[in-house]
Amino acid sequence: MMMQNLKVLEERSIYVIREAKTNFKNVAALWSMGKDSTTMLSLTRKAFHGKVPFPVIHIDNGIDFPETYEFREKLAKKWNLNLMVIESEIKPEMSGYACCGENKSVALKKIMKKYGFDALIVSIRRDEHGIRAKERVFSPRNKEFRWDYKNQVAEVWDNYSSRDDSDGHIRVHPLLDFNEIDIWNYIKKEKVPINPLYFSRNGYRYRSLGCTHCTTAIKSNAKNVEQIMKELEVTKVEERSGRDQDKEKAYVMAKLRALGYM
Repeated sequence: MMMQNLKVLEERSIYVIREAKTNFKNVAALWSMGKDSTTMLSLTRKAFHGKVPFPVIHIDNGIDFPETYEFREKLAKKWNLNLMVIESEIKPEMSGYACCGENKSVALKKIMKKYGFDALIVSIRRDEHGIRAKERVFSPRNKEFRWDYKNQVAEVWDNYSSRDDSDGHIRVHPLLDFNEIDIWNYIKKEKVPINPLYFSRNGYRYRSLGCTHCTTAIKSNAKNVEQIMKELEVTKVEERSGRDQDKEKAYVMAKLRALGYM
């Protein structure tokens, strides 16, 4: 039953990625080197016969983990990715975390404007955060990157009509229906390469990855994918509990998302 569900999720994601490539003139994808965005790129390669046919953007604040940068360079070369790295500033902003949030959105706006991307593939999931649960698979942003999360059109499977005619762009979310365990099941099934920070070292590992300033490790002895999956079956700890920004009140995350945060 689990494998059947995983197959359905895979087929939907591949369909969404192909629809994005077909219906938009200039598509790009965001890659954080985390498990979700790397899984999204793996699905893209399956959709297009082993290739990622559009640019892959990493928004770099300069303080990611050394292992993350090493993983980026290794996999970008192995998968022959058209990798674009855009630097973001580190300065105070509304969430209180200068390393991420609005600052990364500003950097993203610059590269989107420079290259004229009209669609951006992002690897968020509905189960990650309450405000992300409000997203649609094809979600319009206006030219200021603003997202009207209170006023979205209904979306019926196989019928995406959220095209944008206001000089904005569309956020495409092929992983919305996956949950955390689905992602790890898919990683195991497809042997997706994964950032080593997810695996335990000295009794600690990272369950959700950000940068060195806003991410903390959790206690864990899980040293491989199978052990992580067993751990997730019994844990009561939220996935993003180690991400400082997600400890903020829900309205702060909602404002950040409305302003273009990933």
